[in-house]
Amino acid sequence: MLLRAESSDVAGVPIVSLSGRADLATIPTLQSALVRAISSAIGELVAVDLDGVDNLDDTAIGVLLGAAGRARGSGGDVVVVCSNDALLRRFSITRLDQAIRIVPTVAALAG
Repeated sequence: MLLRAESSDVAGVPIVSLSGRADLATIPTLQSALVRAISSAIGELVAVDLDGVDNLDDTAIGVLLGAAGRARGSGGDVVVVCSNDALLRRFSITRLDQAIRIVPTVAALAG
């Protein structure tokens, strides 16, 4: 399955909603979507909604970390929206949850 990226805005927060597989084959789609969102929201919070993602490999985790670093370099940040238990366990094992804030829903961004 391909990776699909859609952009939206919720309460002033740019959201990149992903669905499909985030793996080595789909990294260009992931990178492009994140670069566009961060570049158009310099100095702001950008959310990446992973609830539609079936699989997230190590390469995709690296891209998320790179995007967070890029956003932080310009005074912004990246937050991950995810309620998938399997992905949350993976984030804990890889310690992504210590490098990037993870929230369970888009509504939690306000809190």
